[in-house]
Amino acid sequence: KQTLLPLLREETSSFIFPCHPAVQRPELQYMVMELLRCIPLLLFLLFVCVLDHFIFSILSIIQHHSFVQYSYQTSHHLSVNVMGTSLMAELLRETIGALNTSFDTEVETSNLACLPQPSGMTRQRYLDTCLPLGLLALLCLLQVYPFRLRRAIAAFYFPKREKTRVLFLYNKLLRQRKNFLHLQCGRLAQQARQPPGLGTLLLQWCRRRCPWLRRCLRRRCTLCGTPETPRHRPCPDPDCGALYCEQCW
Repeated sequence: KQTLLPLLREETSSFIFPCHPAVQRPELQYMVMELLRCIPLLLFLLFVCVLDHFIFSILSIIQHHSFVQYSYQTSHHLSVNVMGTSLMAELLRETIGALNTSFDTEVETSNLACLPQPSGMTRQRYLDTCLPLGLLALLCLLQVYPFRLRRAIAAFYFPKREKTRVLFLYNKLLRQRKNFLHLQCGRLAQQARQPPGLGTLLLQWCRRRCPWLRRCLRRRCTLCGTPETPRHRPCPDPDCGALYCEQCW
């Protein structure tokens, strides 16, 4: 509940708000891990497509440059002429004349049947091949939204466990804030012991000499670094001069 324990700026980034449409920081890590798992599939798909195009190119070169066509033509003419008018000449003309033949042969053949007949993949086929991987990557991006329902489903079936988890989270946040306060106090004390740098002194001198530059040279919160607003409160110690936002104060 926001009224029970309002979250600080540093704590907001570690929680998941179910109604927030954007992908939040805790979800981003899991989403990136799922996308990284798709990289081997993408590399394998690219390798297969490149290999397919390479094999098609080789077979196409073989088909176009290894075509050989043979043309064979022959002509045979046999004619036996028997002269004379005798009985023997007539007999020979009737017997040997049957040997008279005449034929022309023309044969054309090629190695087309032995050559490869490759068929390349079209752009639509490549798109259809990459479509499942694109859908998988899209599901990796959209899975964060159904995962937000897990806590609601678990709270519906196990209300006592949900109450225990809320109390544990509440106490954990209180311990973290207490430890964070001690750490920041030590850091600010160490920072206060160090002399201010040249840039800090120059900025303070410009703010004192040129009040109209205060809008451009706004200071920031000492703890969280948010830009100065009218709600920021300076340290009451006149020798300190540190500025704090409302939440950090």
